[in-house]
Amino acid sequence: MNVIKIGSFLSLGIIFALTGNGVNALPGQRTDQVAAWINGHPTLRPGIGDGLVVRKSDTAGERFTFQATVLPPGTISYPKDRSTIRSERIAIHDQVNGVTIERLEESLRTVYGPEIYRDYNSAQFVYTYPSPEILELSRRQNLPLWSAEQGQLLLGEQYGYWIEITQNDSGRAFIGQLTVFLKEDLGKLETELRAR
Repeated sequence: MNVIKIGSFLSLGIIFALTGNGVNALPGQRTDQVAAWINGHPTLRPGIGDGLVVRKSDTAGERFTFQATVLPPGTISYPKDRSTIRSERIAIHDQVNGVTIERLEESLRTVYGPEIYRDYNSAQFVYTYPSPEILELSRRQNLPLWSAEQGQLLLGEQYGYWIEITQNDSGRAFIGQLTVFLKEDLGKLETELRAR
C-alpha cells in the first residue's frame, strides 16, 4: 500500500515537473519576479549569477539563450521603467541540427506553457519579411543576403511576438530567435523592421 502511495506521489511530481510551472513571469512584470521565475524554472535552470540571462551550451556549435530585459525589442532605447520587464527573448544557435521556426515555437511552448503558446498560435500577422518583391529581386540579382533574414511580427491577445531565423548562402538556418514583448512596443518594432 505504501509503495503505491509513494509511486503515485512520484508520478504526480513528474507530471507537474513536465507540464507544470505555469507562467509566472512575463513582460510587464517586475524584474525581481522574473528573476525568481527564471531561477525556479525546470527548463531554464540558470547557473549561479545568471540573473535575467541564461546561457546553455552543449557544444561550441549549439547554444541556447534566454534573456529578459527592461528594454523594448529592436534597437536599443532608453528604458521608461528600469524595474519592469518589457521583452523576453529565446535565441538558438545550432550549427549541428539547424534552427527552424517550428523549433523556436516548441521552445516557446516549453518555456512558457500552453496558455502563451495558444496566444502565439492565434496571433495575427502584422508584418512578414522579406517581402515577395525582395525575395524575387534577391533571386534575380543573385544577392542571397537580402533574403537571409526571414521573420514575422505577430500580435496576440496578451503579447506581441517577433520570430526570426537567419539563413546561410545554402538556405540553411543556424541562428534563430523568438521574442515575447509588451503589445505597446509593437509600433516601434514594426517601424524599425520595415525600415531595414
